[in-house]
Amino acid sequence: MASVKLSEIIEKMKLDNLTPDIDISKTKITQPDINRPALQMAGYFEHFDATRIQIIGFVEYTYMQSLSEERREEVYKELLSYPIPAVIFCRELVPDDIFMKTAEEKKVPVLMTKKATSAFTAEVIRWLNVKLAPCITVHGVLVDVYGEGLLITGESGIGKSEAALELIKRGHRLVTDDVVEIRKVSDETLIGTAPAVTKHFIELRGIGIVDVKTLFGVSSVKETQNIDLVIKLEEWDKDKEYDRLGLEEEYIEYLGNKVVCHSIPIRPGRNLAIICESAAVNHRQKKMGYNAAQVLYERVRNSLAQRREEDEE
Repeated sequence: MASVKLSEIIEKMKLDNLTPDIDISKTKITQPDINRPALQMAGYFEHFDATRIQIIGFVEYTYMQSLSEERREEVYKELLSYPIPAVIFCRELVPDDIFMKTAEEKKVPVLMTKKATSAFTAEVIRWLNVKLAPCITVHGVLVDVYGEGLLITGESGIGKSEAALELIKRGHRLVTDDVVEIRKVSDETLIGTAPAVTKHFIELRGIGIVDVKTLFGVSSVKETQNIDLVIKLEEWDKDKEYDRLGLEEEYIEYLGNKVVCHSIPIRPGRNLAIICESAAVNHRQKKMGYNAAQVLYERVRNSLAQRREEDEE
């Protein structure tokens, strides 16, 4: 099961650790969702998911302050007796001494942030959704072309890296070469990233490893990118029928999500970079409501209909 270390969340979200004596090295988050324990403060613990991060906002905080000391002790002991990964106080709200004492006894980390509750909640859920999303690795190259995430796949040595290098020289950005980590962050969105080891590197047969960031500058690389289109490179087969109109879209599936896929035959003299650029722009145009193949089809239909009318006359 995917997990994120609590220390990584503290660093990413710039949280203040109010319980530095508690060992958090083994504390991991496995749920992308959070919980605001208002009902639990009122004593209702049925269906309580203790594996989530607990967020204390202004409403929960003022309710806590309204309780008597005796009642606070009861509520805090019951709440913090669960295996909670962490409790985060938003808006720089400072927990009372009873809460801090109980948290230290139960070994529950207490953190604090300056951010407003809603903004912080949205940010941490979005980040955890990406980090904990289902992930697979595929062999290919991911490039940002005119804002479209282009995943170039094909057999080893067919020219994926060379096409990517030409695209980079033309002003586009590399996300990853050779190995693409694909994460499903929603039923519509796939995000591609590079493994830490190969980030910003391209392998060119006969030359070796090339550091794209060093050679072409920071504007030539990108950390993550949505996967919008797949270009599948394959050897030219004269006996195979290739799509010449593009009226019907082909799809490939990753983690249950379908992505538009074009099979591009490789032949001497074909400029892969220009083909990839054209595919990206055409895909973007389709998303904006214009389909060139459909327009041509309508023109042909209208032309045939007009000829029939003339023949009938």
